[in-house]
Amino acid sequence: MATESPFRADVLRGKAALVTGGGSGICFEIAAQLARHGAHVAIMGRRREVLDKAVAALRSEGLRAVGFQGDVRNQEDAARVLASTVEHFGKLDILVNGAAGNFLASPEDLTPKGFRTVLEIDTVGTYTMCYEALKYLKKGGPGRGPSTGGLIINISATLHYTASWYQIHVSAAKAGVDSITRTLALEWGTDYEIRVNGIAPGPIGGTPGLRKLAPDEMGKGKREMMPLFKLGETRDIAMAALYLASDAGKYVNGTTLVVDGGLWLSHPRHIPKEEVKELSKVIEKKVRASGVGVPSSKL
Repeated sequence: MATESPFRADVLRGKAALVTGGGSGICFEIAAQLARHGAHVAIMGRRREVLDKAVAALRSEGLRAVGFQGDVRNQEDAARVLASTVEHFGKLDILVNGAAGNFLASPEDLTPKGFRTVLEIDTVGTYTMCYEALKYLKKGGPGRGPSTGGLIINISATLHYTASWYQIHVSAAKAGVDSITRTLALEWGTDYEIRVNGIAPGPIGGTPGLRKLAPDEMGKGKREMMPLFKLGETRDIAMAALYLASDAGKYVNGTTLVVDGGLWLSHPRHIPKEEVKELSKVIEKKVRASGVGVPSSKL
């Protein structure tokens, strides 16, 4: 049974959205939730069979959806898909940049070509889509009023907030995406009334990304060391996108919303809680015996 949405079913009525990487995983759910809440949705992807399956799934719910094949690394593809979306729906209100590439690799085993490929998809691809979408999203663009711009949502990550094993390529790429988000929020928010925000998902169960980064073949102990022990749902990310796309998020600009249950803040508990209590008692006895003073915990 589907979980009831906290948003009205018509909260995005009349909006038109394009979601890159929308054929599967997190971005398919974003596309689905945008459509279920009133938006007309186009999805962009490289594989025709994946696109067709995704569009058929959306249309089977009575949702208005269309798919366009293209590669975000190719500027001509980006321009063509955006133009086709606007031709199909009459305008563009929301661009979700979710196309991404990822795999596990240690730096010494990652060739410059492999490193460059991920940056071309995630970072350059995000910028290319934004660049080509400007004329449609800016105030006064096709189907837009003279003072109302659209919205860009860039899908990022938390890997680069500290450091992550075997993810140097994605960490660099997503750091670039976050910089694009902030800079365009400043410049295009000022000049064109376009809001630009990001979403940084944690590990999401049942997605292609998780299957690559924490496959079933990985031992239980190794999975926990990453640590990927608290899994989110694709719906969690889609609800964040709905918030940013709705009037509830109309004053949010230049922010990357972390949706990971606080996982990026977590570290292994090196000392059990009960052991800490016992250690505190031992230290307190030593301090009192030495006559140095009262432990700080008692101050």
